[in-house]
Amino acid sequence: MINGLSASVSGLWMFVRKLENAARNIANSNTDSYKAKKSAAVEDGLGLPVLNITPDNAPGTTFHDPDGETHESSNVDLSMETTDVLIAKRGYEANLKSVKAQEEIFDSLLDIIV
Repeated sequence: MINGLSASVSGLWMFVRKLENAARNIANSNTDSYKAKKSAAVEDGLGLPVLNITPDNAPGTTFHDPDGETHESSNVDLSMETTDVLIAKRGYEANLKSVKAQEEIFDSLLDIIV
């Protein structure tokens, strides 16, 4: 059985990694040939949330420089990355509230026992 604190802490770490991945993709959005990495929440063997990060091999836009050479831009979709940032922020906040609520419950329980 998974206790609530373990699930909430795993959720916190998962959303931190999701935010890091989105930040990395945004930072490299103007880097030619950069391939974005997609993130998806999955369960580990214990049923706790973890983040699965996979490369997005979709091609970027090709363009020609003034010398006539062909280049490929990054395939980062800034609208998707912005959405991931907002999801990570709200998910982190929700898990943090859960941790705080569990702390209050534990404190109340200790007050009753003592």
